[in-house]
Amino acid sequence: MYLNYVKSFFDFMAAFIGLIVLSPLIIVITILLFILNNGKPFYFQNRPGYKEKIFRIIKFKTMNDKKNEAGELLPDFERTTSVGKFIRKTSIDEIPQLINVFLGQMSLVGPRPLLPEYLPLYNENQKRRHDVKPGITGWAQINGRNSILWTKKFEHDVWYVDNATILLDIKILLLTVKKVLIPQGINATEKYTMEEFNGKN
Repeated sequence: MYLNYVKSFFDFMAAFIGLIVLSPLIIVITILLFILNNGKPFYFQNRPGYKEKIFRIIKFKTMNDKKNEAGELLPDFERTTSVGKFIRKTSIDEIPQLINVFLGQMSLVGPRPLLPEYLPLYNENQKRRHDVKPGITGWAQINGRNSILWTKKFEHDVWYVDNATILLDIKILLLTVKKVLIPQGINATEKYTMEEFNGKN
């Protein structure tokens, strides 16, 4: 009942209100990144959603497209601007995903949508993370985020699938706000992101 109806309605209304309330911030950040990233304030990428259906996620673009002499993109830490670092640290880069929530492609709370190339690598239990809509934040995000192994993160995702309730979602949202104000679990290495999932780690 909750996952099929109440949660979807709550997500739609929360995204609608959130986009309106945060519109001044969204406009300012969009203009700033438009200038810093050569007219590209947003980052789009295909991600698997509910039942592994592919959709395009939208985030603020925190890295430019600078390349080396061979035409290859420079490492993440060299392409991340000072503004991009702040936006990523404060999780402001996730705000545009409210559009994905509004369109019904994502939820406020759920397993984070990962790369499509990971789909063949999941075991049967890990695949269950796609039995609910992916979220902007989730149980794994408040329990380690990038600082835990993939296998542990997937355990958190599946646990959420089996235990999702409105009270749990509220708890996750409140703890997410706390973690944004007091950042924890963000990978401190120069890569800025977790190592790729290989089916084992």
